[in-house]
Amino acid sequence: MATFSASDGTRLAYRTYGEGEPVVCIPGGPADSRYLGDLGGLSAHRRLIVPDLRGTGRSAVPDDPATYRCDRLVDDIEALRHHLGLPRTDVLGHSAGANVAAQYAARHPGRVGRLALIAPGARAVGIETTGEERRELARLRSDEPWFPDAFAALEAVTRGEDADWSAVAPFFYGRWDRAARDHHAASRPENPEAVAGFGAEGAFDPAATRAALAAFGAPVLLLAGQFDLNSTPCSTAAFAGLFPDATLVVQEGAGHSPWVDDAERFTAEVSAFLA
Repeated sequence: MATFSASDGTRLAYRTYGEGEPVVCIPGGPADSRYLGDLGGLSAHRRLIVPDLRGTGRSAVPDDPATYRCDRLVDDIEALRHHLGLPRTDVLGHSAGANVAAQYAARHPGRVGRLALIAPGARAVGIETTGEERRELARLRSDEPWFPDAFAALEAVTRGEDADWSAVAPFFYGRWDRAARDHHAASRPENPEAVAGFGAEGAFDPAATRAALAAFGAPVLLLAGQFDLNSTPCSTAAFAGLFPDATLVVQEGAGHSPWVDDAERFTAEVSAFLA
């Protein structure tokens, strides 16, 4: 694993998969980027540059916890681009990482070739998903054997109770098999301070980000999983509407990590867009 220095001197790590034109892939969580793997084989089409966000994976813990904020992480992506010697790069963001990617595109539009937002978190642009929207989507899975327990946990979470989020996990995959369970275990954040700091006060300015993205001229792909309760197709469609040149794809049978549910379909969609 290679490393580079952030603007504040924090040593940050990144993984590289495949060959060819690079695309910087920003993980969600904030969690160890290993959960992305090579995004279901996307590395057969492009060279994936996958950073560990500060305080996660093999990246160092910063001296200043305020630098965990989403808007401050944008500076780390710019430092990575400079380290790689790229005048511009394609950028992919997954889940919470899409907030970083969107803010990066807003602040450095000339540095982005194409932008892919996968199961995107939308706090950076102020789009929220209602509890009822999640319930309606969850009910599509009512025939699954795990549904009663998972739906009860979802109801508790929606009511704001101190419920076990892991019980809701089956809703975030197209099928709750061993591969999904293993992936879920590998993608859980391990640094509570990084998670808390990501959305701290000042991390988001939705009005300013929306205004900047309205003028963002590069092509954008927004891909949602059909069953994703975190980044629902409805909220992702609203996100797509903020860009002048956006393509919305809803991957059937997929959840929050669509490359886990159907790698072939996912890589076909994303590689075609990046090409």
